[in-house]
Amino acid sequence: MTSKETTAFSRTGLVAGMSAMGVVVLVSNIAVNFPINDWLTWGALIYPIAFLVTDLMNRIFGPAFARKVVYAGFALGVGLSLWFADQRIALASGTAFLTAQLLDIWVFDRLRRQSWWKAPLASSLLSSALDTALFFSLAFYATGLPWVTWAIGDYGAKLAMAAVLLVPFRAFIALLPQRFARDGAMADSSQ
Repeated sequence: MTSKETTAFSRTGLVAGMSAMGVVVLVSNIAVNFPINDWLTWGALIYPIAFLVTDLMNRIFGPAFARKVVYAGFALGVGLSLWFADQRIALASGTAFLTAQLLDIWVFDRLRRQSWWKAPLASSLLSSALDTALFFSLAFYATGLPWVTWAIGDYGAKLAMAAVLLVPFRAFIALLPQRFARDGAMADSSQ
């Protein structure tokens, strides 16, 4: 791939990552208002895709690039959520999202050179725990809603989704040229 193609690939990746992140945050913030049962909301099934986006950006482009996607996704997602979702949920989501996604990037980067599945799984499990604790306590404390059971159900769903999302993570990485699929090679080649 030429330098021009690499720059175009990076630009496309950045726009795709930022857009995906903003949409995932917005849809999750709306879906969290719709319980499936006393233990789970629809947001629990959608939000883990944000960790997939972050992990793909981190694997392909490196941690600095992934942080750009998170910051832009944060701004876009919170901005849209303030418009389309409850303000308390939007602010709780933004706080939890930014903190958890930055933890995800840090953990992923520390494990990136181990087996392909360890970095996305471990980073998602740890950051999902932080995200769940922050979001549900900030969004629903003192509302009278069953937020503790929702948080437990949400984290259980995030654990299951972290395992399930390993399949598309591996499939997407397998589609990339080998030099871009390993250890954030795009970040190394563009700096």
